[in-house]
Amino acid sequence: MRILFQTADTASQDAWLRDLRAALPDADVRLWQSGDAASAAPADYAVVWKPPFEMLRAHPELKAVFNLGAGVDAILQLNVVPEHLPLIRIDDGGMAEQMAEFAVQATLRYYRRLDLYEQQARRGEWKPLPPFDKADFGVGILGLGVLGQRIAESLQHFGFKVSGWSRTPRSMPGVTSHAGAAQLNDFLRSARVLVCMVPLTPETAGILNRETLSQLPHGAYLINLARGGHLVEADLPPLLASGRIAGATLDVFREEPLPPQHPFWSDPRIAITPHISALTVRDIAARQIAEKIAALQRGETVAGLVDRKRGY
Repeated sequence: MRILFQTADTASQDAWLRDLRAALPDADVRLWQSGDAASAAPADYAVVWKPPFEMLRAHPELKAVFNLGAGVDAILQLNVVPEHLPLIRIDDGGMAEQMAEFAVQATLRYYRRLDLYEQQARRGEWKPLPPFDKADFGVGILGLGVLGQRIAESLQHFGFKVSGWSRTPRSMPGVTSHAGAAQLNDFLRSARVLVCMVPLTPETAGILNRETLSQLPHGAYLINLARGGHLVEADLPPLLASGRIAGATLDVFREEPLPPQHPFWSDPRIAITPHISALTVRDIAARQIAEKIAALQRGETVAGLVDRKRGY
């Protein structure tokens, strides 16, 4: 069996190769380099992260493509993977626990008003602030997939009222569920904290905009852990200036790394992290890929198969 590996994160490629070879000891796992083509060196499967167009175009013989993460927008945008070729994403890869930790921390930071205490401390102010009433501090999860559900479960442990929105109806214990475009505004109006977890598709691109964010309760908070393309960045500063949005925690951006001159850097109401809310754990992901390849070899259906029409 021949496995072709590529990652846009070149600093981690040696570690990935080591873990994939450990999980697939009988396979020939090689690193893709420019010029590698099926005519000279065919492959059975590709394991990729943000692959270049050249790579996938040069290997039409592949039996499946595995994406090293939950989001597949970078591959779909290339429009090069044939419809008949299975595109498979990592189901979790150790990300759900990390994502839940990050979302809970960011929510608690706003609920306990630590964002304002941080600003006061920089000014040398000692000023206790009135606490929020948890009954009025609902958290909305925009996207109830595997990661969104784990976040919802974790928030419930802290006594938050949690609601969720998804493209199609989902039922989850303790979560008030909304589905479809017709129920989006009702969902937004209940969310003092909005956590964005939807996949990036043509339908969800720009979903965090002036109109939708204005549906949130006055003084709401935004946490975007999904993709930078969900947020219309120019719409956020006016909403912060008016107080409609009290603060934002952003882990993803339209351009990454975020340019040094970007206005988000200088706004104290925006907390910025460099796309680290959940990182794929290599050994877990490598074992999962090995298990799925074995299942495909047996002719079985595997979890994580991407629906091209839905975009995830």
